[in-house]
Amino acid sequence: MSEQRRQILQMLADGKITTDEAEQLIAALERNQPNSSSPDAEPAPKSQRKYLRVVVDSLENFGGNGPGRVNVRVPLQLLRAGVRLASLIPPQALSQANDELAKSGVPIDLTQLKPQHIEELIEHLDEMTVDVDQPDAKVQVFCE
Repeated sequence: MSEQRRQILQMLADGKITTDEAEQLIAALERNQPNSSSPDAEPAPKSQRKYLRVVVDSLENFGGNGPGRVNVRVPLQLLRAGVRLASLIPPQALSQANDELAKSGVPIDLTQLKPQHIEELIEHLDEMTVDVDQPDAKVQVFCE
């Protein structure tokens, strides 16, 4: 076990951090450690995710055709490129876009979109859960 991992576990034991914070710190350590070939080495971090998937299965009829299934696969590169393109938009236009989004009920500040924030969002998508009010429907949101 690495010294850094031991320190994180000690902080958890001392009550200085929560279990969620400990998990995040350990995950960050694993991402930053180079691959090692020793037998007690930690598993390598997940490869970079390429797609955001939203899958909906329902027992309800969609137009009388039997059970329905929706399967959406969005390239995360599209999201990353969009953030880079947003940095090219003049501040006045971003302000107008923010105002229009707010009027539509989407309170987002486009001036705060940064590439590092998108990568952080993508990392946290693995932890995302979706609740569905219908017992005969299943929704999955994940990265692959």
